[in-house]
Amino acid sequence: MLVAGAGIAGVACAGELLRAGVPVELRDRARVPGGRLASRRLDGRPVDLGAAYFTVDDPDFAALVERWRAAGLAREWTDTFDVYGPDGRRTVTGPVRWAAPGGLRSLVTDLADGLPLTVERPVRAVRPGPTVDATPYAGVALAMPGPQAAGLLDPALAGPARVAAAQRWSPVLAVALRFPARRWPDFHGAFVNEHPVLALVCDDGDRRGDDAPVLVAHTTAEFAAGHLAAPEAAGPAVVSATVALLGLPEPPETVYVHRWSFAKPAPAPDGTYHLDDSGVGLAGDAFADRPRVQSAWRSGR
Repeated sequence: MLVAGAGIAGVACAGELLRAGVPVELRDRARVPGGRLASRRLDGRPVDLGAAYFTVDDPDFAALVERWRAAGLAREWTDTFDVYGPDGRRTVTGPVRWAAPGGLRSLVTDLADGLPLTVERPVRAVRPGPTVDATPYAGVALAMPGPQAAGLLDPALAGPARVAAAQRWSPVLAVALRFPARRWPDFHGAFVNEHPVLALVCDDGDRRGDDAPVLVAHTTAEFAAGHLAAPEAAGPAVVSATVALLGLPEPPETVYVHRWSFAKPAPAPDGTYHLDDSGVGLAGDAFADRPRVQSAWRSGR
């Protein structure tokens, strides 16, 4: 069995197969596992650039999160976010958001421990059989955004090709901003409504628990769509918008822009994965009415 994609859905899938005694091969095109639970070192410190946090309401996922918490890999972050909009700033309370001191990627790395993972080995083509790059497999699971899976699937695999092509995803630019010092209003994270550039801003030092002077801004899908060809050129606009939103006295000293062409899927309430008689399956948080980390994990299982 081949699982392509070592984000949390793919790692969960490979882990379940291995525990069930099924020989499995796990591949990812990137240098490290993680998928959209991505982090990057900025001035020697990992910064979360993918999912901003995760929430928990599934009992099985809660048990896993408790293991992470006991091991020091995950921490309760906050149940309180600010909301900025045309009427100003307000504070709202919601579910507890969880974070990871070592970055959310560390959680996927933990789940991948002991799995037969090969990195920097992309899948080129999936054809009936199923075969992957001309090698036959008993089954194939594509744990990746539908548009990426669609580009790999032979049209003869009508079921998975149709499901993958039907998924709709929105892009986002995630921008890490390191400042000389923490000089912003006290907050954990903020949703930004009806803004031409910003959708979310998080205090990464508060989120990670080390008080580093780092913010991470996520753009709107519309803004990101106009900058996918040259994402780094969007940096000044995001800096200007963030400084203005929070009333900051100085610009950041370091800026890093990460492009997510497929950041957020449209909700799909039917089923948690796709698998048919072709032997080719699809998994990920696109198979959920609330796309999020927990949904991706449940889909992979």
